[in-house]
Amino acid sequence: MARTLILLRHGKSAYPDGVADHERPLAPRGEREAALAGAWIRATLPPVDEVRCSTAERTRGTLAATGITAPAHYESGIYDADADELVELVRLTGDAVRTLLLVGHFPGMPETALELAADRTSAAAIALARKFPTSALAVLEFALPWSEIGPGSGELTHFHVPR
Repeated sequence: MARTLILLRHGKSAYPDGVADHERPLAPRGEREAALAGAWIRATLPPVDEVRCSTAERTRGTLAATGITAPAHYESGIYDADADELVELVRLTGDAVRTLLLVGHFPGMPETALELAADRTSAAAIALARKFPTSALAVLEFALPWSEIGPGSGELTHFHVPR
């Protein structure tokens, strides 16, 4: 069974005075672009079965703005996770999940996409390595169970920046 992993960086955040980084909300641009990301996901990809989302306010706001209503698990460890930690989190996904949306931060999202991509010289891989802006998303497909994914085991099928 094919599996699809969507790595979504949070939308553009606001910088209100006196607000800690973890608590920063989305800026209006972030809300707009996250909504565009959600529309693109629904129009282009299989239905999302499950979401894993950072507990940061801006990632929670991003998920809400996408309109994706799949069951969500909020994981504090996504906030400052590196690629190895994010891959390990994805490996814990249940076998019934075909499409997983992971909402997180820079640099974890692009590092994870590049780590999992079999072809790091594709146009999508080169584009995301150059810049992975807010609300950008990378999509990888796997022919393996979640528990068996690892470096170079996925096909990077899309890199999209909703604007």
